[in-house]
Amino acid sequence: MAEPDQALWFAFKDERLLVFGDDGPVRVPLATGPEDLNLDVTFRWEIGDLDGHTCWAVETDDEPPEGMVFRDMRDFFFGVDEDFFRMAGRARQIVGWHVTNRFCGRCGGETEPAPGELAKRCTRCGMMHYPRLTPAAIVLIRRGEQILLARSPGFPKGLYSVLAGFVEPGESIEETIVREVREEVGVRVENVHYFGSQPWPFPNSLMVGFTADYAGGELAPEPGEIEDAGWYTVYDLPQLPPDTSIARAMIDDFVRRQSPSRKEL
Repeated sequence: MAEPDQALWFAFKDERLLVFGDDGPVRVPLATGPEDLNLDVTFRWEIGDLDGHTCWAVETDDEPPEGMVFRDMRDFFFGVDEDFFRMAGRARQIVGWHVTNRFCGRCGGETEPAPGELAKRCTRCGMMHYPRLTPAAIVLIRRGEQILLARSPGFPKGLYSVLAGFVEPGESIEETIVREVREEVGVRVENVHYFGSQPWPFPNSLMVGFTADYAGGELAPEPGEIEDAGWYTVYDLPQLPPDTSIARAMIDDFVRRQSPSRKEL
């Protein structure tokens, strides 16, 4: 059994996470310090607790220790524990914030950690730099017993999901939904209602989920953005996003409401 003072180390190199290279569940190292892993750490930040262990976000330029590899988180978000994925995503965002804020964007001075805050302070002009969050709207559109699903060119082969898009300056999230749906698939929506939210590390997003009802128009996928889009019932759903995503939670909720006896897909 691990010692109480051992911590979980979410170490990143070029946005790839250090994990064990075996065929078992995705795991990060558990150790008392980075020196136990023979890692040269260039940045570290405490990010919370998981399973009774303190968690650290770490940046390193080293090669992986024996038995470990650096992997893109997109390679393993299917099937991993939700709490683990959320902590790994938080670590990825914290390390990314450090990498892009070594110097002040206003005066070019070096930055340093600000005591007591999740922030970096410019040593020259004093400007505070906080982690950047990019709000994005994600929406499940209903048409009777059907939902609208689409696939983007960047999705894994065969995967379909609900629509999403980033909020633009001066725009409410509800306005984002109306605009994105119209631009991406050419239809109109109404009865927009809040569903829930989720931090999402690809990139530094806060996904804000809504449901909406179809209000008219013919499907016309936007070239270059949407490869295919269609209406699906609970009985003919295509390959769906992972359980760790709010997109899947929205789809699962629709399925339960259509078929109350079904607990999950």
